[in-house]
Amino acid sequence: MPKPVPLPRLASVPPADPPYDERDGGGHVTRPGTYGALALAPVPRRTGTPTDERRLRGLGQALAEILAGRRPPETVQDRLTERAYRELVRAGKMIDTERPPLTGLPHVQRPRDGVIEMCLLVHCGPRSRVLAVRLERQGVQWLVTEFETA
Repeated sequence: MPKPVPLPRLASVPPADPPYDERDGGGHVTRPGTYGALALAPVPRRTGTPTDERRLRGLGQALAEILAGRRPPETVQDRLTERAYRELVRAGKMIDTERPPLTGLPHVQRPRDGVIEMCLLVHCGPRSRVLAVRLERQGVQWLVTEFETA
């Protein structure tokens, strides 16, 4: 029986280079703003609570169902500004689908205090769509001021 060949000892690996990102005084990573360049935008960290994301997803789901003609727009009228509600009613059925649409998790950005922008992937058959929604705080209530789908 052949004798096993001894394996060479592995040399210790030096530590990796330190991260090349900027850190503020509290140790948090600061990133340059990339708004307007979606392909280059950093993946947002989940800063909201799961309840907030669930509510945002529920609102996006309701808007997707309205745009698919499966829910009356009156059901979300109190969550939209007057102008956004008129646009929603005027838009009518924009998503053509044979089955009810299903939204994915929202990707949320907070460009400034009192503003939330989110986009959701809407699964509606062989071709998915994207729904973008902007909410602004008006008093103690968050209202949809803009929406767009493609």
